[in-house]
Amino acid sequence: MISFNYENDFKLNNEPEISKWISDVIISEGCTIDEINYVFCDDDYLHKLNVEFLNHDTLTDIISFDYSVGKNIQGDIFISTERVEDNAKDFNVKFFEELYRVIVHGVLHYCGYKDKTEHDAKLMREKENHYLNQIG
Repeated sequence: MISFNYENDFKLNNEPEISKWISDVIISEGCTIDEINYVFCDDDYLHKLNVEFLNHDTLTDIISFDYSVGKNIQGDIFISTERVEDNAKDFNVKFFEELYRVIVHGVLHYCGYKDKTEHDAKLMREKENHYLNQIG
């Protein structure tokens, strides 16, 4: 089950489409869905989580808590829509393109992809681009 929760004024207007897309990504990666909770929030909300749980005193666009067991995907993904908006401007892309990239980025981590090394980050970006082409 995929759920979308909101801690700010942002709201997805196409939840069923996004949910199906996320499900298709997970299935394509050979995994199954248990439960994923997306929480859309502002910078302050996500910063507090970053400090409290990760001991990072920085702004970020996404924090994910992975509770997956093997290929059974489960977790909570927090996304700052403020950060996504700023990043979209910085990268000269549309807001929703950047938002969908962040949404799929979290799921790809749950599916086993990493992004700490240059090689892993390149593979992650290729996967993101592949799945972004499928959302239309």
